[in-house]
Amino acid sequence: MHQGNHRDHEGAKKLFDLIKDVKIAMMTTVDADGTLNSRPMWNNDADENGDLWFFTKLHSPKTTEISRDNQINLAYSDPSSQNYVSVAGKAEIVRDRAKIDEKWQESLKTWFPKGKDDPEVALIRVHPEKGEYWDSPNSTMVHLYGYVKAALTGESPKTEVKKVDLA
Repeated sequence: MHQGNHRDHEGAKKLFDLIKDVKIAMMTTVDADGTLNSRPMWNNDADENGDLWFFTKLHSPKTTEISRDNQINLAYSDPSSQNYVSVAGKAEIVRDRAKIDEKWQESLKTWFPKGKDDPEVALIRVHPEKGEYWDSPNSTMVHLYGYVKAALTGESPKTEVKKVDLA
């Protein structure tokens, strides 16, 4: 897989800034029959190359789906600030114990009660290829102004929409 730095592309800094504090991402994978499956995943910070990491159980439907078709999508939502991000990329299952040790947080025991040494603990690394973000004004006054403006003029408030090539 491509190992370049996804953070170097135009618009990438803002995209990664928008997702860094979002705690849950919806990960969508493709089932054998072509249907899409989405599930919430605990978000870790992107690494220095811009790869995104998630803990998983080694034997789970998502790992089976990724093994068959590694194209995935991640959706991030922060309604309090009206920021939304979508990231498409390729996923791989990582069983490297050193990487698991590096990424492990004690709060993960909620999902992995046996801890990081459980043989079922694995990581999903996502290599982003494309991203898109919607960055809206976030204050209540701006939203109120936008509502009044839309009602009076028929114009909606401005939202910054940007597609980002991360490959």
